[in-house]
Amino acid sequence: MNINWQPAHLQNDFVKLCPLHPGDFEELYLVASDPLIWEQHPNKNRYQREAFLMYFEGAVKSGSAFIVYDKKNNAIIGSSRFYEYNSNTKTVAIGYTFLARDHWGTTYNNALKSLMLSYAFNFAEHVIFHIGANNIRSQKAIEKLGAKKTGEVEMEYYGEEKKLNYIYQVDKDAWVEMKK
Repeated sequence: MNINWQPAHLQNDFVKLCPLHPGDFEELYLVASDPLIWEQHPNKNRYQREAFLMYFEGAVKSGSAFIVYDKKNNAIIGSSRFYEYNSNTKTVAIGYTFLARDHWGTTYNNALKSLMLSYAFNFAEHVIFHIGANNIRSQKAIEKLGAKKTGEVEMEYYGEEKKLNYIYQVDKDAWVEMKK
């Protein structure tokens, strides 16, 4: 089965996800250039143009990355993607996510991840998230969605050095039950 991990549009009441294209760099970098977005991230310098360009190139090459819009005003507020689909275990990862700080502590992260989880569970039984060991903010946010910590892994981001990440997982059955 050929799965489209980058459909033309995914949306709910809060966010709209559109496939990321090379021409989106400047507008997305305006959001990503805030150093505080990356302060707990394993790659803290991603607010710098050269470091963000490496992240962006990896996102475009993945063929499964999205630019995230605030549906209320159509403003670009971040990015996320699917990656590492394993057809044997029916597992896919969601990550490389960041949102503009003015959308932190609101319903936007939950709306984004819920949208992506619901789409992923059309094809997968398990969704994992790799979250930096020091990224407490993201760990707490993903736990609010019912994710459970299942392990640790040294991960190498596209063109960047390996960093310790925690693995969180949401299972389809638990997600369906939680959404009832």
